[in-house]
Amino acid sequence: MQLNEEQQEMLDGKKGVPKKKAMEILTKLGEIYGAEKMVPVTSVHMPGSSVVVAGHAGTKFVENMAAEKGFFSPFTTLNTGACDLSRQENTIGFPEDMVEMQKRLTGAYEKMGGCTLHSCVPYLNGNVPRKGEHIAWGESSAIIFANSVLGAYTNREGGPTALAAALTGCVPEYGLHLKENRRGQVLVDVKVLLTATEEFGALGYYVGEICEERIPVFTGIEKANLDQLKMLGAALASSGAVALYHIVGITPEAPTLEAAFGGLQPQQEVNYGEAEKKTAFAKLNRTGEDSIQIVALGCPHASISEIREVAELLAGRQVKDGVKLWVMTAFPIKALAERLGYVKIIEDAGGLMVCDTCIILAPMKTVIERDGLASLATNSAKLAHYAPGQWGFKVHYGSAAQCIEAAVNGRWNLK
Repeated sequence: MQLNEEQQEMLDGKKGVPKKKAMEILTKLGEIYGAEKMVPVTSVHMPGSSVVVAGHAGTKFVENMAAEKGFFSPFTTLNTGACDLSRQENTIGFPEDMVEMQKRLTGAYEKMGGCTLHSCVPYLNGNVPRKGEHIAWGESSAIIFANSVLGAYTNREGGPTALAAALTGCVPEYGLHLKENRRGQVLVDVKVLLTATEEFGALGYYVGEICEERIPVFTGIEKANLDQLKMLGAALASSGAVALYHIVGITPEAPTLEAAFGGLQPQQEVNYGEAEKKTAFAKLNRTGEDSIQIVALGCPHASISEIREVAELLAGRQVKDGVKLWVMTAFPIKALAERLGYVKIIEDAGGLMVCDTCIILAPMKTVIERDGLASLATNSAKLAHYAPGQWGFKVHYGSAAQCIEAAVNGRWNLK
């Protein structure tokens, strides 16, 4: 690889041990993928920020980098952690050893200059790259949102490579950092009107299985708000490994169908109509049981508009005894929701605002066993995909309104 003077000095160890180790990781990665050079990055979003993912070895490695006086060059935010660090006490009931290890990991990142946000929606909390900026982001739903909706350029970074990018300020130029690799590959003609957020999640779930790692281009979508685009991308990246999508007339790299495909012909054409929509919802609803023990909203983390909707649906009502309602969000968004009165409405009703973590990246086993949690309701296709395999949940998927009804009544689709 061709390195500039500063990059070569980092590799030679002239900028300290952390930068040397980081550049060794990045040059090896570049050699594997045939990159010719490094490209500077303006921001990093750090996966592996939960000790459930990092484990003891990952936590120690980050602590060692901090002890060696490693410091982040680009603005760097942390992905979701393993517990709610905003609470004085561990009221949720996660294992104390995991809480303590999470504090160590978060502290090490903070020592190196990381913004200890602990959220999968950094773009709602100050880490907002512009179209065409090169970045190094981890976390599948954040990656696809940055590439697709913001028009920034990032590959799917893992914990070690994102840490290396944060320490050096660069990544190898390959994959989605190259414009020619961002062209659409699969044409998806949406033949049904999409109006609800859960419908976008179902669409993404259906198409992700077909595309796998390929880039879909959607036609037939008339409009979409931020939350709908967020849920579409999260679902695409869950059932498949999609890191970029285009919606003609909506996303920044798809002003026209021709622009989205870069003048090339699609490799495959897919129709998404009523039958396909029905199939998608059926796949996401993985139980015939009606009883619900936990309702989880905010995967990816809830926006202020999503929290407002929950508060409006819950106002004057009460979550059923024996049912948990978790609304998961980033701490800055919770602070705003608190100021607006939404948190009081939700918690007075018996719900819980959970920051810094989520059901996917938290050590849930203890809570599940203690409280006998078996059946989950959610409006997140991502959570509906991962919850059965990871924690053994039986899952119901639908709208926020259906989920709140389940929280209040303890049953799904109560007539």
